[in-house]
Amino acid sequence: MFSIPTLVSFAVAAMFLLFLVTRFDIDWEANWDKLKASNLYLFGVAFASYYVGFILRGLRWQIMLKNANLTGDSHREVPSVLACSRYIFLGWFANAITWFRLGDAYRAYVFTEDTGYSFSRTIGTVLAERVLDVVMIFVLLVVAALAFYGVGDLSGMGLFLGIASLLVLAGVASLLVMKQYGTRLARFLPTRLRSSYDRFHEGALGSFGNFGQLPVLLLISFLTWFMEVGRLYFVIQSLDLSVTVSFSLVLFVTLANAILTTVPLTPGGLGIVEPGIVGLLTLSMVRSEAISVALLDRSISYLSIVVLGGVVFFLHQASRGRRKRASARAADSAPRIDS
Repeated sequence: MFSIPTLVSFAVAAMFLLFLVTRFDIDWEANWDKLKASNLYLFGVAFASYYVGFILRGLRWQIMLKNANLTGDSHREVPSVLACSRYIFLGWFANAITWFRLGDAYRAYVFTEDTGYSFSRTIGTVLAERVLDVVMIFVLLVVAALAFYGVGDLSGMGLFLGIASLLVLAGVASLLVMKQYGTRLARFLPTRLRSSYDRFHEGALGSFGNFGQLPVLLLISFLTWFMEVGRLYFVIQSLDLSVTVSFSLVLFVTLANAILTTVPLTPGGLGIVEPGIVGLLTLSMVRSEAISVALLDRSISYLSIVVLGGVVFFLHQASRGRRKRASARAADSAPRIDS
């Protein structure tokens, strides 16, 4: 029997294909021929590049969890890099099948259920992680736009730069307000909420290790996004295209994709990211080739998350069920002392 989330994942994958069929006027025969002729080795490199990014994200989150001084919440040590990567992947899976980016909260929930750490402190580290991402995306977007257009005309990419600017301002401003006024404002909260806020505050600001480890975290963030860029770059290289796409455009399209997925209107940016990728790629290639690139790229960045994420979710739930049954048997077999 499949779990409900696993069935949902396959349903969403089918919805993705149905959307592509009905939304775009696509010559499916020509695109299918092009996709079949793609270089499987280079496609595999693109796939590997994307998933190495999850290992880097797991390393970064592990460092942030340790910085947030979580050892006071549970007797357990902070999980390994691979375990942190798995929690992040589960969060991305949840984002791919739910609205409003609930995967971030789901990741924190599953982590705290498994480890006993504070949910408030954990979600604070997730917020700090998101701020790091939007800062890195903004910086790289500016670099890519300047390299592609030059300083004279950025109007073609202005929308994405504007959204990224707003996200950076919101993220950085929220951390600064928390740092300057958070503790004082928390005094007006009820006692129970004040305790939760204090842990959230410590998680969000403590993640940076008093900002001493910020350069290391930024470096890992850069490498993470470099892996994302590598995914699209090798996807393009795997197709026999009639043009050569500049690296600056590949960089910009990858980051614009990330910006579009933050819009919490559809699961995983479904229906929003695809037209965005095609529209930007048509700056350098014909529309039919841009569609082929978008299809192949989203087979990694969306479809593989839904399918493999469903498998990981099922295995994770099965493992949790075994642990609970083992704990229940241990409790039943423990000697009882009559009063």
